[in-house]
Amino acid sequence: MLSVPVIAAAGESFINHWFNEFWVVLLLKVVFIMGVALTAPLAIGYMEHKVLAHMQHRLGPMEAGRFHGWAQLIADGVKFVQKEDVVPTAADSWVFSLAPAVVLVPYIAIFVVIPFSASILAENLDIGIFFVLAITAVSVIGVLMAGWASANKFSLIGALRAAAQLIAYELPLILAAVVVVMQAGTLSLVGISEAQQHYWYVFTQPVMFLVFMIASVAELTRPPFDMPIADSEIIFGAYTEYTGLKFAFFLLSEYAGIVAFSAIASVLFLGSYQPLPYLGFIPGFFWLNAKMGGLAFFIIWLRATYPRLREDQLQRFAWVVLIPVALVDILATAAIKVAV
Repeated sequence: MLSVPVIAAAGESFINHWFNEFWVVLLLKVVFIMGVALTAPLAIGYMEHKVLAHMQHRLGPMEAGRFHGWAQLIADGVKFVQKEDVVPTAADSWVFSLAPAVVLVPYIAIFVVIPFSASILAENLDIGIFFVLAITAVSVIGVLMAGWASANKFSLIGALRAAAQLIAYELPLILAAVVVVMQAGTLSLVGISEAQQHYWYVFTQPVMFLVFMIASVAELTRPPFDMPIADSEIIFGAYTEYTGLKFAFFLLSEYAGIVAFSAIASVLFLGSYQPLPYLGFIPGFFWLNAKMGGLAFFIIWLRATYPRLREDQLQRFAWVVLIPVALVDILATAAIKVAV
């Protein structure tokens, strides 16, 4: 049933405000989350096609559909559907088939707590950032499942590289989020967003914003942190034996991860849906999407511009540089909070 007034309060989902039937609310929220989680990654994938095509003068992505290659994404989808679904004879078929879902589902679940505006959200959890950081750690299990179940030594090497990298960079990612929680005084993503009404935390925590972005790119195994894939050495890492729609799910999870981490960084450091001064007439929904798009573009841009780092350099950088810097910043933030 509809309720009044029409505008929901900050932190209250517009769906809960408009309807009070449990199953209706649940269904609408599922549709909302799946709509965002499955369409936004496609837009990011399309952006990557076009950005790299322009930067590297690649003509292929500009041909499908004639005008500027608008149908390239459709062509890719048709291609994946037509590919044969091959499962290696020695593979553990159940684990092999479940791995893509285990990698993808956590990135979908993240959007449950992302506030796209003060009222455009699914749930306002009191422990929202804890939920986000916990659920992102699940994807490494899917990568390990894919590498082990493939019965391929190159896949296993790629999976172990990915696990080592994800564990190493999970720590600075969490520490960067801890600083924001300390400054905002809440674990709620809506609360963190509302705490940035007067200024964004990127201005008070620029170092931790950089740490968070570096760790996010590493968590996504995107260049220059793509040694777990390293196609010139181990074919395609943990995903070597995957074909057809299963491989497409891994690609979708990569782009969903870009969207998810861009959204988290926007909420923690860029004010989420909070506008710049004198531009408050622009709705918050557009602000968050613009910030997410800018960060996603940066992650895509790195793929075409930055060289790949060695595996030993990657691990050393996390433990020797990022984690100590994050710990020092936490101590400084704590001292300032106590003094003030």
